[in-house]
Amino acid sequence: MASAKLKYLSLGVLVFQTTSLVLTMRYSRTLQGDGPRYLASSAVVVAEFLKILTCVGLVFKDHSYSGRALSSILRQEILHKPIETLKLAIPSGIYTLQNNLLYVALSNLDAATYQVTYQLKILTTALFSVSMLGRRLGVYQWLSLLILMAGVALVQWPADSPSDPQKEQLTAGSQFVGLVAVLVACCSSGFAGVYFEKILKETKQSVWVRNIQLGMFGLVFGIFGMLAYDGDRIQQHGMFQGYNMLTWIVVALQALGGLVIAAVIKYADNILKGFATSLSIILSTLISYFWLEDFEPTSVFFLGTVLVIVATFLYGYESKPAPNPSRA
Repeated sequence: MASAKLKYLSLGVLVFQTTSLVLTMRYSRTLQGDGPRYLASSAVVVAEFLKILTCVGLVFKDHSYSGRALSSILRQEILHKPIETLKLAIPSGIYTLQNNLLYVALSNLDAATYQVTYQLKILTTALFSVSMLGRRLGVYQWLSLLILMAGVALVQWPADSPSDPQKEQLTAGSQFVGLVAVLVACCSSGFAGVYFEKILKETKQSVWVRNIQLGMFGLVFGIFGMLAYDGDRIQQHGMFQGYNMLTWIVVALQALGGLVIAAVIKYADNILKGFATSLSIILSTLISYFWLEDFEPTSVFFLGTVLVIVATFLYGYESKPAPNPSRA
């Protein structure tokens, strides 16, 4: 009973975190201000650093605020187990690649096309869960995945508008680059998420220690990427150019998101995480309409909302089968 409460609590927090991150990030990237805009690569690096600090603090708390115990556990689990630590370099590197690919995709595709296509990560996650974890999905679960895909596609279906100059400027070549980038990101997201889930469930190591290991590699990869893509701009204006209070909120939400996802993987699975993310997209759209007033809902939008809700309940119903005979 407690495990079920933790599962749904973690999913609820994930919906809130993802929705808040989408809205604040969108606003911060479109906000007009004086001086240069903050660097996305810099924000990713700072978020990884904050995540490491947060996880170190949680390990410190779990060991009765003992500095000696903290030093011992980090030395024992990270330095004395190099093979186990290096295993986290794989998902960490893939996550870093994924973040870069999403920026490429958003630079070449309109937001609606990007959001619809990126939901393919739910399907890739399910396929990797079946192949890597041996998870069996029932007929209703597969059906719920298809319904979810259809619902999210309808929700993000672009409305007719008299003119769309930004879309007219996109060339066939740039659209192809963006499409390839988002498709590769979907595959990398599914693989890295399931790989991390496999590591968490095969070992008894603390999830916070695992996130420290993941964050260490992510920080290194992120710094290399930041210097490679934005090295010249950093030399001119510094790493923290364009930072303001809203930027720090976005960074904090990014850091929190990694820990929430880890909790979701620990108490649920990656497919449920995908459903929560899809629900947050719908919630973000509703808030955009009622608060930001930059979206006009259509009948297609409401139909998609119904399909996503139905798919969520359908998957939840199927995820409560009779006890597995193989464990008897």
